[in-house]
Order: sequence, then C-alpha cells, then structure tokens
Amino acid sequence: MPEHASAPRDGTPRILVVTPTYNEAGSLADTVAAILSATPEAHVLVVDDASPDGTGAIADGLAAAEPRVSVLHRAGKQGLGRAYVAGFRVALDRGYDVIVEMDADGSHPASALPALVAALADDPAVGLAIGSRYVPGGGLADWAAGRRLLSRAGNAYARFMLRLGVRDVTAGYRAYRAEVLRGLPLDEIDSRGYCFQIDMTLRTLDAGWRIVERPIEFRERTAGRSKMSKAIVAEAMLRVTVWSFARLLRRRTPVSRPMPGANATR
Repeated sequence: MPEHASAPRDGTPRILVVTPTYNEAGSLADTVAAILSATPEAHVLVVDDASPDGTGAIADGLAAAEPRVSVLHRAGKQGLGRAYVAGFRVALDRGYDVIVEMDADGSHPASALPALVAALADDPAVGLAIGSRYVPGGGLADWAAGRRLLSRAGNAYARFMLRLGVRDVTAGYRAYRAEVLRGLPLDEIDSRGYCFQIDMTLRTLDAGWRIVERPIEFRERTAGRSKMSKAIVAEAMLRVTVWSFARLLRRRTPVSRPMPGANATR
C-alpha cells in the first residue's frame, strides 16, 4: 500500500478503516472481506499487538493478496486506545479524509459503514459519526442480560457525569473526519481501555464539532474471547469521575474573556 492514499477521481472521500487486533485469528479475514464488500473504496489498516494466536501472520497474508489492506505490527499488547492512536497517525500521514474505528471480531456490521461515512459528507459541521446501539433502530442482538445492564449503566453514568447528549458514548464503531483527529493532541491521549471512546467523544465536542449517531445492531463476537475486564471497567469509572469534577471546576472558574461557543449541544 502506498505511503499516501491517492484521491479518487470522482472526489469521493479517502477512507481508512482502522481495526486493532489481539487474538482475532478466527474472525479477521471475514471482517476485512465484509468491509471491502460493503465499501469497496475503503482501505483497511490492521493494527496487531503481537497476537500469540497468529493474527499478525493472517493480516500479512491478507495484505499480500489485497492492495487495499495494510498492517501495522506493534511489539506487544499496549491497550485499545494506544492501538487506535497509532492507527490514526498512519491515516493522517497517508492523507485519508475519513478514519473509521471498527472491531475485528465481527460484532460491528460492515453494512452500516456507508451510512457512517455519509453522515460526515452530509454536514461539514459533523466531525464524528457513531454506530450507536442506543438510538431508535439500534440494539444488542445476543448479549446476556448482565452484560446489557453493565453497558447501559456505564453509558448512563458517563452521560450524567459529563452532561453528554450522545446516547452511546462508549461505542467503538465510529467514523472521524480527518480534520478532527488532526486538531487533537494525540500525544496526550493515554486512555487505554474502553474509556478511550468516552475520552475521544469529549475531545471532539470540546473542539467544537457536532456528533451524530446512526443505528446499528451490535452482535456478540463471532470468535475469540471478549477483552472486557474488571480493570477496564474500573479505569472507565475512575476517569469519568475525574473528568466530571475537572469540568465542573473549569465551569466555576472566572475567565477574563468570552469562551468560544461550541457547535454541539450537550
């Protein structure tokens, strides 16, 4: 794959789907095939954290057979957030216009990808389109009751504490306008687990961009084991609480000049 993506002749956006992997050997090939079928103009970047199950080798084979696929190998498991930031840097360096986050485990429907990309094209004020489980038309296809409750409770807590209007703030299926990521201090983003999505949502809103949500039906992963753990949940709860109090203190601190308004409604 070339270092910089060439612009399509018809002016369509250059799209890179970033999919982090760790032990996704059973689902990666099907996920990549589904992405390229749903959005033939897209490219895929697999960010593999030295998966011991051979996922990296599978990714290399896919890249050798398909010029729209490339692979970024990292030395070891460093967390979801850092994997995405590494992928974002590659996307920006190569000149893509739209950068998509998508899981490699089959839980995110590739069929929804065109709608996410279109949401950015429809309104230049929209910087982030989220594939949402919690807007009308979205849902959870086959999750156990306990996991449904944990997900909904986590989203509700984040929305309440941070005063967010986004329904699915922890969603990991999302499309960013490149200008959003280019304007964020990627070096400062150190959230590693699923709170990375909350962190990025806050930063996008604070930068003045609008966020829209498009419904998806989220399914249980087709292979492998979930990466969710008590440590990941604890990190998210702690960071949301800290961010909430930090934002409250900022709102109560007098400023000497008017603050610029945001385009998004909390």
